[in-house]
Amino acid sequence: MTRRLIAALALALSACAAPPPHSAPPPPPTFLAPQEQRAPVTLLISIDGFRPDYLTRGVTPNLNALAAEGISAAMRPSFPSKTFPNHWTLVTGLRPDRSGIVANRMLDAKIPGKVFTMATDDPRWWSEAQPIWIAAEAAGIRTATMFWPGSNVLLAGGRPSDWMQFNEHISNRQRVDVVVDWLRRPASNRPRLLTAYFDLVDTAGHDFGPDSPQVTAAVAEVDSQIGRLRAELAALGQPVNLVVVADHGMAALAPERVVRLESFADPADYTVVEDGPFATLNPVAGHDAALAAALAKAPAHVQCWAKGAIPARLHYGSHPRVPAFLCLADPGWQVMGATSKGPTGGTHGFDNDAPEMRALFIAAGPAIRPVGKLPTFDNVDVEPLLRDLIGLPQGTPRDGDDTPFRAALKR
Repeated sequence: MTRRLIAALALALSACAAPPPHSAPPPPPTFLAPQEQRAPVTLLISIDGFRPDYLTRGVTPNLNALAAEGISAAMRPSFPSKTFPNHWTLVTGLRPDRSGIVANRMLDAKIPGKVFTMATDDPRWWSEAQPIWIAAEAAGIRTATMFWPGSNVLLAGGRPSDWMQFNEHISNRQRVDVVVDWLRRPASNRPRLLTAYFDLVDTAGHDFGPDSPQVTAAVAEVDSQIGRLRAELAALGQPVNLVVVADHGMAALAPERVVRLESFADPADYTVVEDGPFATLNPVAGHDAALAAALAKAPAHVQCWAKGAIPARLHYGSHPRVPAFLCLADPGWQVMGATSKGPTGGTHGFDNDAPEMRALFIAAGPAIRPVGKLPTFDNVDVEPLLRDLIGLPQGTPRDGDDTPFRAALKR
């Protein structure tokens, strides 16, 4: 055997005897960045015109689940049970007679030639009460409003850090997306108190009446968006104290349930400020006595009072913007001027203690115990609850307090 062959065999044998080479070391483990430990935020949602009994229609799994996780109630709105007065009450804790937003349509002798409507953002009308976002911002708590009556108004304390001008063409889905995008921000500029607003249920109630399939469909649509909102926030790992409210309920109307003002009062004696479920009137100069005498004989389904004689339980009539006379129709009836048509499906604005005017209230989140259904309370108590949830001291003056919620709050 040649030397070359012997050497090759020796090399092969030594290779067989050698231990196998070590495999490549495993790559270092991949560690996922820990999810940010987010502080809870508070989100106030208004579903305009949502009656509590809408939860029994079988189309609200998300709202029903939320109620089961926390607290719920059939909340009493303030009088008048209208949109702007009650939205302002919910965020100021003051009844309309004290907040200055006494109706959806108003006159003020101190603002001559101007009429307040739901498109008015002149701060002179809004400056008599401080909404919670002003108090929060002053305390260093960032706020954001995805629509809320009055949140676009530049008050002495400013506005929310983030706000959007109301636009009915912004869809419910887009409204949810805006709220979620605000909460995707870094902690340094992430809002801690937010509001959102849905008007779909109220619109369907006015157009078709509260018992209509269109209202049920609107309720289902808003419920689905609240479910999507909760899913998005859960994916972010964002704890939220969610407070869902309505400003008022809705009562069904009928063409035969209309009382015309001119049927019992002479149009030469008054001017109409607002009509519908209630009418507010000012006398023509020198016609005060004649108008008072006529209104004292109002027909069935309508009660009329001079502003100083309005029943105390309505907490209404002391503010200068309340007209001289109030005529209030029974629920489901309307008291209308000669040329007014008004809605034909449903409306609100009636006695705030009428069952049809009850408003939705649900709250759940890390600060709230699952106590269940609460007795009916006044909506002036919502703003004090919000203060508890965001850590603000209870402010003054206020018409309500947090008494209805104390057993449910985790301290």
